[in-house]
Amino acid sequence: MSVTPGSKRVSVPALARRKGGEPLVCLTAHSTPVAKLIDPHVDMILVGDSLGMVVYGFESTLPVTLDMMIAHGAAVCRGSSRACVIVDMPFASYQESPQQAFRNAARVMAETGCAAVKLEGGAEMAETVAFLTARGVPVMGHVGLTPQSVNALGGFRTRGRTEAEGDAILADARAIAEAGAFSIVVEGVVEPLADRITAAVPVPTIGIGASLGCDGQVLVTDDLLGLFSDFTPKFVRRYAQLGGQISEAAACFADDVRNRRFPGPENVFAPAKPKPALEPAGD
Repeated sequence: MSVTPGSKRVSVPALARRKGGEPLVCLTAHSTPVAKLIDPHVDMILVGDSLGMVVYGFESTLPVTLDMMIAHGAAVCRGSSRACVIVDMPFASYQESPQQAFRNAARVMAETGCAAVKLEGGAEMAETVAFLTARGVPVMGHVGLTPQSVNALGGFRTRGRTEAEGDAILADARAIAEAGAFSIVVEGVVEPLADRITAAVPVPTIGIGASLGCDGQVLVTDDLLGLFSDFTPKFVRRYAQLGGQISEAAACFADDVRNRRFPGPENVFAPAKPKPALEPAGD
């Protein structure tokens, strides 16, 4: 998709129409500056609950709160003007009931200005997806490896290796699509299963650790830039190594301060020049 400065935001219906067409591009953002930098290049910006790990240093996404997602979602919306912004619903903000999910999703949309929300789960969440979409809340689904269920799944492991597990994940994707999700993130599944899901559902699939055959791809921007180095999943391709550059820049700054090379003359403010004295008026 070509990018024109000042163009309108990509809409949810426009994304849904891209099924089987030009691949959709999605990156995460959690701040206004990053949103500004990636906005011209992507179709979607996901304000992911991965911020729990890459911003707050948690070991999983489970401690992330609704208030965190709203604060970061609003920041991303302020920093973007073209991409469709989608905000993750955090753990325990939607699983209790469709009514709970609607109250919290409505708050997310109203307080951030985002276009849609994303929630994890398969057939068990179909009723909730239908409830939300019937009330004007666009929903992106998420099946396969669902990080909010990491404890129930037994850790971050590739899913769909057995026929039974693959069939269950495929059924989850179909249920979410039939319930009204406009797209589905497919995470951490074996490649043939991702291809089966993409062929089986009528909405775009967004792969992460899935398959080149998905209708689009998403990565966590901090992974892509080399800013998060606690671990590197197999599916990540680093397009920059900014973490090392930031550390090197900080070391150079510290060395300059300790050796009194910073600030230099160009970094300080000179006192105001005295105004010339007025000459006495003549007789």
